[in-house]
Amino acid sequence: MEQPQWQHELAGSEPLPSLAAASPALVIELEGALLRSDLLLEALLCEPGHMLGRLRAAGSWRKDKLLQLAENAGLDYASLPYEQDVLNLALAARAQGRKVYVTASRLRHHAEGIAAHLGFDGVIATDELDGLDYVGNRSAPDAGRKVGLKVWVNALRVYQYAKNTLVFVPLVTAHQMSLSALGAALLAFLAFSACASGAYLMNDLLDLAADRQHPTKRHRALAAGDLPIGSALMAIPVLWLGAFVASLCISGVFTAVLAAYLGTTIAYSLLLKRKMLLDVVTLAGLYTLRIVAGAVGIGVVLSEWLLMFSLFVFTSLALIKRFSELTLRQGAGLSDPANRDYRIGDLQVIAAMAAASGMNAVIVFSLYVSSSTVTQLYSRPWMLWLLNPLLLYWFGRALMMAHRREMPDDPILYTFKDNASRTTVMAMICIMLAAI
Repeated sequence: MEQPQWQHELAGSEPLPSLAAASPALVIELEGALLRSDLLLEALLCEPGHMLGRLRAAGSWRKDKLLQLAENAGLDYASLPYEQDVLNLALAARAQGRKVYVTASRLRHHAEGIAAHLGFDGVIATDELDGLDYVGNRSAPDAGRKVGLKVWVNALRVYQYAKNTLVFVPLVTAHQMSLSALGAALLAFLAFSACASGAYLMNDLLDLAADRQHPTKRHRALAAGDLPIGSALMAIPVLWLGAFVASLCISGVFTAVLAAYLGTTIAYSLLLKRKMLLDVVTLAGLYTLRIVAGAVGIGVVLSEWLLMFSLFVFTSLALIKRFSELTLRQGAGLSDPANRDYRIGDLQVIAAMAAASGMNAVIVFSLYVSSSTVTQLYSRPWMLWLLNPLLLYWFGRALMMAHRREMPDDPILYTFKDNASRTTVMAMICIMLAAI
């Protein structure tokens, strides 16, 4: 088993008179031992919107001003990521009748709050450690901490890259299968993946408190304290810079589309995801932007049929995602989400809207198959009618699985994991290829 990052330092002198006991008191370093995160950054990010407003009002980003703002932040001590091994050590010490203290070099107000929350005996200064048992690392928070590849894969949400395969859709629908087009689409996929990963890190930083209250999101790398906040803050600009360098290798127009995607994503993280239905429309737009980017990347004109079909499809899937989240909260006995403008009582309306959007997508596809455009692209257009029952089944199954609380993921990600959904999608792809 990997050793914890903290270390034991046992002093050999006599206990302080004020802390005298049969056994020396146990003193735990707050940052570097007890807390699996940077307390200053935790305090600054607990209320990101209010904190940015206060920083603008203060007109200063000096360290002393940041510390002052952090001291006044409303941290939720119960949701902070603690080192379980250290907590167990503290419990064992209390069972032996020993006193347990925390020590911190900064943010004493929060240190006192954490000590009170955990039932410790208080906070002592770092110069009062002689003769006491000390647990911790007196260096900077997260210093020397190694983050494994698995943690980064989780934090960057590599599994979400499945959504970025949408940039290949114009490649298939326009029948552009040349090596140059495939290379451009692949580069577009990489650019969107890097851009999205930076956005996921930013979103997780802004949602730390809410994610820690969620039954599944609390296991995310930042929420669980597996990835230091400072590392995430450094990774975000690196990922975005890499994405835009890759986009410039495609075209200036593609770079503009990627910039629109990033700007919309930031607006979604900061504001739009907390607005009822605006979040759904934004998510549908972000999915559709991937398809637009794929068309721009390979230099083809995007069909208005594909654009309309995409908007209805992704609106339905976004609504199913919200429906799934609310049903999971309902099943877990949780209250309405604090960071979303939806209530558990909205479930029936959301389900009806999701079903209606899915049916509209099927209608748009039927009109497309009936149009003269199809005969110019497909030699056997009649085969495309076989897609309608498959689409109806796919939408219906997604909504039913969400209703049964068997869809813990995004509907698109669920499609890649669910055998029936995978088979349906593969059948649709085979029918499209056979119709060419």
